[in-house]
Amino acid sequence: MSEAYFRVESGALGPEENFLSLDDILMSHEKLPVRTEIPIPRLGAFFQERSGGAETDHAIPQGSKLELPLWLAKGLFDNKRRMLSVELPKIYQEGWRTVFSADANVVDLHKMGPHFYGFGSQLLHFDSPENTDISQSLLQTFIGRFRRIMDSSQNAYNEDTSALVARLDEMERGLFQTGQKGLNDFQCWERGQASQITASSLVQNYKKRKFTDMEN
Repeated sequence: MSEAYFRVESGALGPEENFLSLDDILMSHEKLPVRTEIPIPRLGAFFQERSGGAETDHAIPQGSKLELPLWLAKGLFDNKRRMLSVELPKIYQEGWRTVFSADANVVDLHKMGPHFYGFGSQLLHFDSPENTDISQSLLQTFIGRFRRIMDSSQNAYNEDTSALVARLDEMERGLFQTGQKGLNDFQCWERGQASQITASSLVQNYKKRKFTDMEN
């Protein structure tokens, strides 16, 4: 029988995604607005309306504005050659950063971007002059929302939590589920329904071998 899928942790908050993580695979397919700084050959086969046709090797002309999946934009981005420049998605621009600094809890992050923190962290790869402000905004937004998320998870026992998690991004939903598991485990322990502490099978086998050796 095949084993159940075990969730692989996201690596999106670090320098690179973890492509064994389903969350990171989905995040890397989110679109990023870019502008081509030089003609890019052969890419036009995927953007027929922007392509110069077969006679130009299906090149995307310089100055074209496209929306590329994050993984492709990262692959094409090169500081030395300047093949393309990246436009920040609106939710990471100064206007929205101001909203987050005022009260991050009012924003529906899942609607704005289900992988808000991971996608924002990957934007730092593109060396924008606003990178410092973006990273600071991500950190402060998380700090500002963390307490409410954990308070909600600890005060919703045997309740429908769909409304509580609807406005959370995927990482925040993982935190909420962790808090819920801790609450459920504590309630089970308090009612005496927690699992009994038993000796490890390694210890049991060792005792059996030791007893056999003594008999011999």
